[in-house]
Amino acid sequence: MKIKLLLLATFIFSLVSYGQNVNVTGTVTEASSGQPLPGVNVILKNTSRGASTDFDGNFTLNDVPLNSVLVISYIGFQTQEVTVINNQPLNIMLQEDAESLSEVVVIGYGTQTKKELTGAVSVVSSETIETLKPTRIEQALQGQVAGVNIVSNSGSPGAASTISIRGISTNGDNRPLILVDGTVVEDLSVINPNDIETVNVLKDATAGIYGVRAANGVILITTKSGRKSMPLTVEYNVYGGVQETTRELPLLNATEYALLLNEASAANGDPLPYPDVSGLGKGTDWQGQVFENAPIFSNAITLKGGGEKSTYAYGSSFLTQDGIVGGNKAKFSRLTKRGSYSLDFLDNFKLSAGITWTHTVRRTLPETGIGSVLFNAINMAPNLGPNDAANNLGFEVVNPNAQIRNTFNRGLVDKLNGNINLSYNFLEHFTAQASYQFNYAQVKGRTFSPLADYGIRGTVDKVFDLLERNSVVETKNFFRDYTFDAFIKYENSFNDLHNVNVLLGTSVFKSTGSFSGFVGQGLPSNYVGDARVENADVIQNLFPNVDTRFDARLLSYFARLQYDFDGKYLLSAVIRRDGSSKFGPENKFGYFPSGSLGWIASDEAFLENSTFLNFLKFRASYGILGNDRIGDFRFVSVLDGEGAYVFNDILTFGTTPGAIANPEIKWEKQKTLDFGVDMRFWDNRFDITVDYFKRRTEDLLVAPPVSGILGASAPASGSPFINAGIVENKGWEFSIGYTEQFGNDARLSIKYNITTIDNNVISVSDSGDFIPGGAFGIGQDAPARMEAGQPIGYFRGFKTNGIFQNQAQVDSSPILNNNTQPGDLIFVDINGDGVIDDDDRTNIGDPIPDATMGLNLTFDYKNFDFGAYAFASLGNDIVRNYERNLPLTNRTVQYLNRWRGEGTSNSFPRVTTGATNNTLFSDFYVEDGSFVRLQNVQLGYSLSQETAEKWGLSKLRFYISASNLFTLTEYSGYDPTASTGEPIGGGIDYGFYPNPRTYLLGMNLKF
Repeated sequence: MKIKLLLLATFIFSLVSYGQNVNVTGTVTEASSGQPLPGVNVILKNTSRGASTDFDGNFTLNDVPLNSVLVISYIGFQTQEVTVINNQPLNIMLQEDAESLSEVVVIGYGTQTKKELTGAVSVVSSETIETLKPTRIEQALQGQVAGVNIVSNSGSPGAASTISIRGISTNGDNRPLILVDGTVVEDLSVINPNDIETVNVLKDATAGIYGVRAANGVILITTKSGRKSMPLTVEYNVYGGVQETTRELPLLNATEYALLLNEASAANGDPLPYPDVSGLGKGTDWQGQVFENAPIFSNAITLKGGGEKSTYAYGSSFLTQDGIVGGNKAKFSRLTKRGSYSLDFLDNFKLSAGITWTHTVRRTLPETGIGSVLFNAINMAPNLGPNDAANNLGFEVVNPNAQIRNTFNRGLVDKLNGNINLSYNFLEHFTAQASYQFNYAQVKGRTFSPLADYGIRGTVDKVFDLLERNSVVETKNFFRDYTFDAFIKYENSFNDLHNVNVLLGTSVFKSTGSFSGFVGQGLPSNYVGDARVENADVIQNLFPNVDTRFDARLLSYFARLQYDFDGKYLLSAVIRRDGSSKFGPENKFGYFPSGSLGWIASDEAFLENSTFLNFLKFRASYGILGNDRIGDFRFVSVLDGEGAYVFNDILTFGTTPGAIANPEIKWEKQKTLDFGVDMRFWDNRFDITVDYFKRRTEDLLVAPPVSGILGASAPASGSPFINAGIVENKGWEFSIGYTEQFGNDARLSIKYNITTIDNNVISVSDSGDFIPGGAFGIGQDAPARMEAGQPIGYFRGFKTNGIFQNQAQVDSSPILNNNTQPGDLIFVDINGDGVIDDDDRTNIGDPIPDATMGLNLTFDYKNFDFGAYAFASLGNDIVRNYERNLPLTNRTVQYLNRWRGEGTSNSFPRVTTGATNNTLFSDFYVEDGSFVRLQNVQLGYSLSQETAEKWGLSKLRFYISASNLFTLTEYSGYDPTASTGEPIGGGIDYGFYPNPRTYLLGMNLKF
């Protein structure tokens, strides 16, 4: 009877216990260091109720039933479950979870833990991206990843950037392969930076698993997704702000301009154009006319969560940004919607899928080079009024205000990309996986050119004049591609010492598309709303008698072996066979092997008890990667040229063979070597990574200049591609990070990286040819070259040695021609033959930096957070090519230091309206492009966890930030970071649209 009563009492007590609710408090810390962990998720199991730890690792969860289970999870740590048995505070210590970390480091067709990596891989987290607030993801890589350099093609809204990893390795396409959740993406504008979880950069031979498209490195982007057993989480991020130019060039005002022009006219014996300059004053500030403060606004919402066997995520964002030149005439807007879903059908059968739609609208103004808005603002005479015509200022220079009013360019892009993946586990150690990724893009463009007269009325004296018939150009282009990957993976461990991972697979890629366009002339009105091709009197096809479709394909087979012994000795080996439709039948396929080794020395007995060194790993890798990035079907003659024929005395237009074919072209090969070491010490406060790399590209696919007799200069023709040339890059990467926790309230993190690169062209061809590139002035030879013994794209011109001070000095020196007078630049006789000619042109500059550096600082104190990011480029040169150098165009104030007589100047030549050699390309126009830029500064404040919970929120943070705050440089142009990004011809400033300084006010909300 007593036993029965005891059981009954126990049963009743249990019922009472289950019916009681308590308030649960606790602290979550890192087991290895004892430091508190902020932002840890504490969820009541099988419910949507939960909380997050504050900065001190504390959490509170009210009204929790006794015997409930709490699920504590945090990225990078093992998930724990704790049963609530009373209301006593909980002390929870989380252990690092290598398996969880492996989900972050994607290496290609799989993942690895950071500890197991044998290649040079860098990671940029979502926290870093959130701090920088980039409009394009490229901006978040600059200065964050050693060896990655970003060149801005323009600072205008929506403009792309050129990414290079460990230098320029080929004269052609240097773009790295970019994958977003496994889907190949050619243009990063389709990605909303708010959607990104991590960015992994593969920089060495380990990228070879991706084959031909990975020759220039790989950027792997993983977007945010839900997790299993995760309640619905909503994140809302919004910011707004204003943009402005970082500088205006110091130009001559109207009085200075008139005095200089009088002097130039007198030097040539011409009448003075301004006998009285007293009433001219400062005149028109043309840069002030075109620059303006421009708004920028972005908001983004993300929903994510998951059930026991599924995860889901949805994101939507909208960005709108006006230009600092032209305002809404240079406006960019982007609407992005993204969704992803995964489901475990069975314990061994999984499905995941994702899709992203991006809609962009971009209005543009002429941005770069002769005829651009800024080019005209720099060269426009300051004595002219804001609405005056630019008479007698040269064929290209027009009033930039009128140019902006009469420019109507709009591009509209709709892009859809997605993926679907199936994974099946069988026979305990095998996994079969198949994935399909696709991209579709429709690109529409419309350019309306209204009737306009920019110069002398009624006379076609300007390049933009359109006096008889206005016109409109409409284009519509389609791009489609898909990738199908299928592979089988075997994973097993033997005797707890041998761990093996074998991968066998195949990949198919196909890219197709077409181009179309029409031009209409003679529209019914000068109103942009009527600008449609169908309204024109005359309609012409932009591509008559030409097949504008393209079709490129790849077929690949690959195998990879990953092996480690006792978790300390690591091996990875890859062999890939790639076939490309870019090459003929004899050279279509190539074999590309790569391998890497690693040794975790800190796990050895002689180091495992070290109290100072926490981690030490040595790495080495070598591999050969192929590159096929040339035009389609260059190994055969294709009828895509433009031909003119006479039939019955009538001129008839048709087709003819296009670019000259070469059936012998084959794969460009890149041989990549890397040695690296990773270290962590002093209780993991310090981490250091050092790499030495050498990349040698052989059998370059180049199109050298050929004789016009061969037909290469005919319309739509061109030089044949050949395999010739070797380019070598070598250098060092060094990264160091330091993190320190000061008590419970403050945390400091400092990260620094530096990369040095030595670029050298070993050869171009057996005959010693060179490949020219870029442009300078009007009608001059190309200023850049690819030539043996020099860096790729080096600047070739005359070297100067001051200014001729008197006629005797002119008479006793080698000169170019009889135009040379005192006050002109002295060209150096390089070969000493007593004559200045083309043989005296030499290397006068290198656009490739000797070193790039990044410095990142974050400091958190209680609810405040501060971050600052800086980037530096050292040793690169820039060509100043934004001055028209005509007699009546304006100049910079540097010409106030011009030569005016013997001894007055030895740096800036005389001015004259007559012929002079001073405008020839020389080192007078080459400047040091080194700079240090404070890329971003941000200060934020987060509500305390208690206050946020009272409002039903998980997080509420407000912040202010400034991007591109200042740049320290000796370069006299707008922006030392701007470039075309071309391997041959980059680093020439044609009057680039500068990157704006941006001030933002924003909010991060999570519930």
